[in-house]
Amino acid sequence: MRLPRSTAGWTMAIFGVLAVVMGVVGLTTPETLLKSLGFEVLADGSRAEGDYTTTFVTASSMASFNMGVYYLVAVHHEWRAFYRFTTVFRLVTFVVFTSLVVAGQAPGRFFGVAAWEGLGAAATGAALWWDHRKATG
Repeated sequence: MRLPRSTAGWTMAIFGVLAVVMGVVGLTTPETLLKSLGFEVLADGSRAEGDYTTTFVTASSMASFNMGVYYLVAVHHEWRAFYRFTTVFRLVTFVVFTSLVVAGQAPGRFFGVAAWEGLGAAATGAALWWDHRKATG
């Protein structure tokens, strides 16, 4: 894979690599991911019947891994439309995840995920603006 060719590409590449890494962590040691997000980790065999927490963490981790790969493919092709599209939806994710914390439906440490999405969207948005300004100015 080639290095990013723009500032916005670098923000997307960083997010992509971290999404892949977090996906691998969740797939290999879901407890580590749960702890890092502030969720309670139960001892092996102590989950109630019908508790699909591990299944959900595995599915979310696979989605994280896949999204990371999508981001890296977009960087490889300098697919700026994808950069813009994801910036908007990462801001939506920031609002939804922040709302979960504020409503008490997620632990306070989960706000870190919201902040990651919001700051990442802001960084990519600013980088898109900077790259455009540089190209036209």
